[in-house]
Amino acid sequence: MSADTLATSESKDRKYIIYLIIIALLGWSLASYDSNLLTLTMPAIAKDLHLSATDLGALEFIVFGAEVIVALFVGWGMDRAGRKNMWMICLAVAGIFTGLTFFVQNFWQLALVRAIASAFAFAELAVSVTLVNEQVPAKRRGFLYSIVQGGWPIGVFLASGLYLLVGSFGWRVVYVFGVIPLLLVAIGRWKVRESDRYVHIKALRAAVKGGDRGEVERLQAQRPVKVEDLKQGSVRQLFSTAGPVRSALTRLTVTWLLYAISFVATNVFIAYWLTQVKGWTASEAAVLLLVCGGIGFFFYVFGGLLGEKFGRRNVMLVSGCLVGPLNLLILIVSDHTWVAIVFFCIYQATNGTWSGAGYSYQAECFPTRVRGTAVGWMGAMMVGGQLIGSAIWTGMTATTSLIITWIVIAVIIGFAQGISTFFLPNIKPGQELEAIVD
Repeated sequence: MSADTLATSESKDRKYIIYLIIIALLGWSLASYDSNLLTLTMPAIAKDLHLSATDLGALEFIVFGAEVIVALFVGWGMDRAGRKNMWMICLAVAGIFTGLTFFVQNFWQLALVRAIASAFAFAELAVSVTLVNEQVPAKRRGFLYSIVQGGWPIGVFLASGLYLLVGSFGWRVVYVFGVIPLLLVAIGRWKVRESDRYVHIKALRAAVKGGDRGEVERLQAQRPVKVEDLKQGSVRQLFSTAGPVRSALTRLTVTWLLYAISFVATNVFIAYWLTQVKGWTASEAAVLLLVCGGIGFFFYVFGGLLGEKFGRRNVMLVSGCLVGPLNLLILIVSDHTWVAIVFFCIYQATNGTWSGAGYSYQAECFPTRVRGTAVGWMGAMMVGGQLIGSAIWTGMTATTSLIITWIVIAVIIGFAQGISTFFLPNIKPGQELEAIVD
């Protein structure tokens, strides 16, 4: 291959990586936008549809239950039907049902529409983690994917901004604006390539199944894979085979469950909690989330950069250990300015630096042959933890105060999250995925 040909190839790859990152960033931004619309419109929806705090908890419980099911389905589908196909499905379904939110008239209609919209929007995360991390260069994997994860605060920023702009026309109008961009990004994904690593595993599976030993050896020479494990299926490999993969999955599951339970208080019900406990107005809470989201993008990228230098597990460890103390501090302070400052720190620890490093870390913990299923499982654990947190929130708000509820979910479980990160495997950054795990 000539120098000119090589340079052209590298230029095309660079342009494609930029395109991939932009499309993934936009997709995750709009998925976040859809999710955060529910957080911001909760007070208005509750008033319009006559919903109590317990009803809102039940709504989140139903939504999170749907997200668990869809995340598991999408994870399994990635290893069977391909990463790109599942990516297309997720955003298209989310866009359609976001628009249908405009028409709901009662609790059960709201629960059904939002369960489907939110479930497929959130499943975007698992596909993005898998497909993007499999295609970007190893030396910049954490940094590049942290840009994609930065789409979450951009979505918060967009949702908060739109709520402030058109919220006066009613909460239904807010949801209409989410349809067109979601569908446009879904269309833009036609040009996204399927992951080379998935194509390789798919071809290897076919060669093993067909008994083509020569093709198996050729593919093995390209990327080493445990051929005997391919015969088990991704689910059996994850849960039935003892070893580093199952060990990593177990430890990550515990950490992400604790993280997600605490996340319910600090990110899902935060607008409602601020208005009821701290005396804020809905508009003040929206402005706070707007500021946190706008600046938060840079904390995601900062977390990715720190992960490249110090290791992603170590960034998660520091972020996780800050959650409990900060959640206790915001309960103690009463001045509006101090509440805003402390919550800003909470937001960056539970979103920016944690996610900026954490999701590339997930992709690195699992081999390609089971990565889709494993990351889908982790997505289910995220929403499963939120499901548990929502159930605790619903039960406690019905029987005790919001302050006691905060202490249990945000403070105690927040401390437990930090402790659990000490037990996660420490992975040296910059390695090829095949060099990390068998």
